[in-house]
Amino acid sequence: MINYYRPLLFKIFLFTGMVYSALPVKAQLINKPYPSNFIAANNSFKSVFKPDTSTTSKDSTTSSNLSSPSITNAVKLYDDESLINAEESLSKPKERKQLMGYLKQITGDEDVNYNQSHTKFLYKLATVFAKLRLYPLAMKCYLKTITPKAKYLTDTLQQANNSGYLAINTKDDSLLEKQALLFAGRNSNKNSKPTTYNQITNTLDDGKKAVAYAMLFHVKQPIPGKRTIFVLGNTGHTFITLIKYNVDSTYSSFSFGFYPKKRNPLSATPIEPTASSVFKDDTDHQWDEVLGKFISKRRFDKIMLLVKQYDHLEYHLSNNNCTDFGLKAVELAGINIDGTIGKWPLGHGNNPAITGQSILEGKFTDTDTGKAEGLFYNTTIDK
Repeated sequence: MINYYRPLLFKIFLFTGMVYSALPVKAQLINKPYPSNFIAANNSFKSVFKPDTSTTSKDSTTSSNLSSPSITNAVKLYDDESLINAEESLSKPKERKQLMGYLKQITGDEDVNYNQSHTKFLYKLATVFAKLRLYPLAMKCYLKTITPKAKYLTDTLQQANNSGYLAINTKDDSLLEKQALLFAGRNSNKNSKPTTYNQITNTLDDGKKAVAYAMLFHVKQPIPGKRTIFVLGNTGHTFITLIKYNVDSTYSSFSFGFYPKKRNPLSATPIEPTASSVFKDDTDHQWDEVLGKFISKRRFDKIMLLVKQYDHLEYHLSNNNCTDFGLKAVELAGINIDGTIGKWPLGHGNNPAITGQSILEGKFTDTDTGKAEGLFYNTTIDK
């Protein structure tokens, strides 16, 4: 019996010594330097808020309608300062009802003029809904911040008038009420429970006709805003959210990630980097950075094929981990993220710490345009 455990004890002793000698471990990027002319993330999104100079007289008429007192009051009610605590304020029925009324009016108008006040307001609300983990609502709001020209560059809406199905409606009210009440005062991170490929597909394949699809890419760093690859046993996590919007104004959504299924305490560590795998439901998982995009059915189907390929695929800490899965999915969605690789004792590869930091630094683009415009971006990190 002693001889049986002796190799395992030796591995533990060896690994412990290496960890202590390496702490604090900082990422050593092995990619070549990034272009210095890339626009910072905050600046890259300002273009979304600029007035569309190509609007017609019909748009100008609509703009005057949307300058009504109710819209003006909405913008004032949820200004920069109040949006900081919007997650808590939405737990109040009166404010929640008022906000949803504003959103129904704004998002329900197909001819909304894409001026700075309206798009900035909707973009802020999209970030609030994302923090509440109401990702379908977040992307609905974000859709209205995209200029008509940019919107038609995407292949997600099969017909020009399909975006009307993505307006905020009464079916969203109960969902917001439930999630806002659950989220109020909740900062803890729930443990993600195992799920299966069949459960994921059965949720998303609801038998209803789709009008649009969206994907979000989430990163939780070990230390938010830092390149530290691991802190003790915490290596962070990367996961995705897939959304299918239906013609009846309903939607299906699933957040999930690729995890190791540990055989022993050393599984999926630098000592024993391999392990069997399992998908887990990350609906309530925290994140530090998120990217989102509306995608076509073709791209959605390719991502679902990737999920099928990853079902029970062997996990490897260096070359097939949660971030590898997420990056492959986000690449199929048409998003490129530069600089995601770092080193750690006995290994190197894609990881949440470096990937999240690259997102924070604006090192991502929409492969359809070569620019960051057209992508939803948010972070929970205070800058």
